[in-house]
Amino acid sequence: MLLAIDCGNTNTGFAVFRGEICVGNWRTSTNSRRTADEYAVWLTQLLGLEGLSMSDIEAIIIANVVPDTAFNLMTLCQRYFGIKPMIVGEADVILGMDINIDDPKELGADRIVNAIGAMDQYSGPLIVIDFGTATTFDVVDENGAYSGGVIAPGINLSLEALYNAAARLPRITIVEPGLDGEDSVTESVVGKSTRAAMNSGIFWGYIGLIEGIVGRIKLEVGRPMSVIATGGMADIFAHRTDLVDEVDHDITYKGLVLIYRRNHPCP
Repeated sequence: MLLAIDCGNTNTGFAVFRGEICVGNWRTSTNSRRTADEYAVWLTQLLGLEGLSMSDIEAIIIANVVPDTAFNLMTLCQRYFGIKPMIVGEADVILGMDINIDDPKELGADRIVNAIGAMDQYSGPLIVIDFGTATTFDVVDENGAYSGGVIAPGINLSLEALYNAAARLPRITIVEPGLDGEDSVTESVVGKSTRAAMNSGIFWGYIGLIEGIVGRIKLEVGRPMSVIATGGMADIFAHRTDLVDEVDHDITYKGLVLIYRRNHPCP
């Protein structure tokens, strides 16, 4: 079985695949101080809940955008699994996708993995929107080559910036307009309270961001494009605009599995 590790700025995901089937999927907060021993204890318990053990893992692939976590993740793989992991971005790893940007080494592992996973599932040209710590828009052309993208602040970064920079603004959690609950807000764009006004600014502001950037990319490319959304906030925003064609929360893992298969036989 293959263990795929996706280490992002906010969360680190671990998924186990038997062939193409995911048999376990867990997340923890990304913490550069978390040791290999701590990862091992946590993973051992979660694997056990699925009837699995560390000895079932035959191969590991990692996409990592947080350099400070690399040593402990590598130690986890080598000490507890006895496996040298494949690292996306290393020179000897075959991606199977051309990268047509000024300096391919600058491209984050998460963005190229998302592009590869999306291109395998959907036809190009396409735009992959990832609602993560940053909100990224990555473009794959009609020939299946990565051709650039856009990086904007993520939703939670924007909320924290408002809270930290404006003395009288509260810390809020983004809420979809029209939903009931303690922090519910109406569909109205014009908020009748500070919280509602902040929520409206972030929510409808990001809808405007999505529609504006996607529209400009399509205009620049000059042809129809599929738009695939992923990431923790994708569901909140995707169904409020008709520009998103699909929401696929597994696109990163699909890309990791595909990259591994391109380099090695199935474990």
